[in-house]
Amino acid sequence: MTSPGSDRTEKQDHLSADGESLSAYMQRQAARVEAAFDRLFPAHWVMPDRLREAMRYSLDAGGKRMRPILVMAAAEAFGGDAEAALPVACAVELVHTYSLIHDDLPAMDNDDFRRGKPTNHRVFGEAMAILAGDGLLTHAFHMIADSGLPADRALAIVRELSEYAGPRGMVGGQAADIMGEQGVTGLAELEYIHLHKTSDLIVFSLRAGARVAGADEAGLAAVSKFGENIGLAFQIQDDVLDVIGQESKLGKATQSDIKGMKVTYPFFIGVERSIEKVRMLTEEGKKVLLSGHVPHPGRLLELADYLMRRDH
Repeated sequence: MTSPGSDRTEKQDHLSADGESLSAYMQRQAARVEAAFDRLFPAHWVMPDRLREAMRYSLDAGGKRMRPILVMAAAEAFGGDAEAALPVACAVELVHTYSLIHDDLPAMDNDDFRRGKPTNHRVFGEAMAILAGDGLLTHAFHMIADSGLPADRALAIVRELSEYAGPRGMVGGQAADIMGEQGVTGLAELEYIHLHKTSDLIVFSLRAGARVAGADEAGLAAVSKFGENIGLAFQIQDDVLDVIGQESKLGKATQSDIKGMKVTYPFFIGVERSIEKVRMLTEEGKKVLLSGHVPHPGRLLELADYLMRRDH
């Protein structure tokens, strides 16, 4: 087990026990997920070509594939097989992608670019973008049900996805984000927004991977707390990058939160304290993984460090 102060958590691209660097691991797992998208729908299904094209447009737009990587890394952390976790990993990326399509709509954030490409509604129109998001969300549940996992594990994962992605989770966080504005929303409300809009899907990803591997309740609790911490840190880092990041790396306009009068951590506590908050949350999350309830935490520790240091 890695100690918190060891060299392997101090380098962004260090080698694991099997000699594979973190960047190589992430690229390999992302490629596995993207290859699986070619088998996304059963061959005999008939659907409008334009709908299929709109769904694939956003799925194929790139991104770090961080949530599916967390699913597979969590499965491995409990001695499971990443291949068995792949359908669930793809499902969470479908849910994440649907949320981005809908977030970009004129009625929501009204963004023209995502990952350096025109947003879905700019290419396919608002109506088809909405339907593409609807299609991705609903198909995620089909993928889990058809994953070949034992029925009790598949049912638990479906139940938790509906909770963490629904009105109690990500959708509720997005609703609170829409209602929030500078001068009205306080720091407690902002934390609620971040925990549900961003952290909940990360927590789900970790719990789903752990469930694929048959983790016990103590293990599930450990990855849940870890996910809550790194998910909140992830969103605060996004807030920071909106202020100081480079548009060429982010693939979207910066300063959008300021222009939109949106509440953010830098707005409340400043950039430097926000960066320190990211570091503290990350370290607290890593300590939970080292509690003894997660047998092989190495990759998850590395991913936490990567997320803390990312610049896009």
